Amino acid sequence: MTRPWPAIAAMFLGLGGVSAVTGYEMAPPRAGEWQEIAWPFPRDGWPAGRAFRCHAVDCGGAIQVYVRPKLGFCNCDSGVADDDEVDRVADIDMISPRFTPLKTGDEVRVAELRGRIRAYEIDMPGGERAAIGIAVSHRCDLLVAAAQGEGDAAQVQRAVLAFLAMPKIKTWMAATMEGR
Repeated sequence: MTRPWPAIAAMFLGLGGVSAVTGYEMAPPRAGEWQEIAWPFPRDGWPAGRAFRCHAVDCGGAIQVYVRPKLGFCNCDSGVADDDEVDRVADIDMISPRFTPLKTGDEVRVAELRGRIRAYEIDMPGGERAAIGIAVSHRCDLLVAAAQGEGDAAQVQRAVLAFLAMPKIKTWMAATMEGR
């Protein structure tokens, strides 16, 4: 299926122009790219993070990932100690309060931060979906990521870990954890 974006953009340009910002927003994502979207969750005790979407054609199923720091919210000595902590802090409950772990989590390293990753099944309007919760730490701070998507949990996990390994995302995470 071809996307009609070039035709739409040409139509708007032909009608008298369009701002550079609007033109940028209208540009379709390139293959394998993630688009930043608005933080979809209500305010809570932590600052809003960043949210991204990958379309099904690019990621094998539509996936959304939400990443944010929780500065000062980690055990300074042990970091992310166990799966119960991932369940509590990784923001899976913001996607859906009805989530079930699929198995024991694993240790993970994201942008030089160590922690844990766990797969879930979440109950969403329209059916169940795969979800991934990640909690990694640096000193006494946490960086958490929650993702949900079409397909199985292993596919969602691969796509999210590849996304978090992108240089521009790693740079943002490092700056965020340093409080910049």
